[in-house]
Amino acid sequence: MDDVSTTAETAPATAGNGIVSAPAIPADELARLTDDIVSALKTVYDPEIPADIYELGLVYRIDIEDDRSVKIDMTLTAPGCPVAGEMPGWVENAVGAVEGVSGVEVNMTFDPPWSPDRMSEEAQVAVGWY
Repeated sequence: MDDVSTTAETAPATAGNGIVSAPAIPADELARLTDDIVSALKTVYDPEIPADIYELGLVYRIDIEDDRSVKIDMTLTAPGCPVAGEMPGWVENAVGAVEGVSGVEVNMTFDPPWSPDRMSEEAQVAVGWY
């Protein structure tokens, strides 16, 4: 996993009038949301590989916005993956079911291309590459 970030956990924003505003999501809620989103992603599996998409390293970035919408950048093991059309919907459904998430947007990218070195040790063990 490359990057889990949120607009809520960045430094306080300064409005055009110089007023500094606090993050919209409290830190404890943000931590819970992050954990729950990662847990939800771990329920989505590539049907050809016995490991979840998070441990496979297919998720490149997760952004939790102040309005609690979630934007996910992810890839597939190969551009011609047979579930390319279905995978974004699986991810949207899994993350959308997380309590507090207001919406989910999945962006599929192949830059950088996925490679097995992105896999966690857990995924390597699951596929017998460790």
